[in-house]
Amino acid sequence: MKKEFIFLGPPACGKGTQTAMLAEYLHFPHIDTGSLLRAEIKAGTDAGKEAKLYIDEGHLVPVELVARIIKNRLSEDDCKNGYILDGYPRSIEQADALTKMNSEINGDDKDVDFRAIYFDIDTEILIERIVNRRSCPKCGEIYNLAYKAPKQEGVCDKCGEKLTQRKDDTREVAQERFETYFHETAPLIEYYKNLNVLKTIDANGDIQEVWERLLKVVHD
Repeated sequence: MKKEFIFLGPPACGKGTQTAMLAEYLHFPHIDTGSLLRAEIKAGTDAGKEAKLYIDEGHLVPVELVARIIKNRLSEDDCKNGYILDGYPRSIEQADALTKMNSEINGDDKDVDFRAIYFDIDTEILIERIVNRRSCPKCGEIYNLAYKAPKQEGVCDKCGEKLTQRKDDTREVAQERFETYFHETAPLIEYYKNLNVLKTIDANGDIQEVWERLLKVVHD
């Protein structure tokens, strides 16, 4: 059976970390839509060039173009048994687009298990995670001073690069991001609940605790 997963949850809820872990566990591709878009631009594909035009002008990349890029990726051979999609959809419009592209890719194949997994977590905990978040500009490893600190203060465990903090990782900006999320993206929870494909996990706790909860949902 083909398994298709999308993760839903506010910024810093831990879904990026859990996505990477689940992708390795299931041997499924982890499709991060932000990275996918950047890769298309860097490779100079037709879709990437088109997307760059919008970005350079300060505009959002149109829903139709993002959907086309994602559909091309989901159509590749390594997705034939399943995939884990991170960062998409972010709106009802994008959710409709994903439903359509999955239908077109899978055709008459009825042996498909689609699940939307929602990471439910306390907002105040999220704000603390964001304020304490640090990242490696070289290898991309993410740390948190509160619960996943580097062995040497300010230095990446993997490559020794000096860690950095994003300029927008402040309490004020975090609060604004949550308000935007709950206004624009939270309706997806109800959308997928109505389709009977929504699974909710408690995302409060450390990485291992959340991982164990995620596995129960995946194997349910």
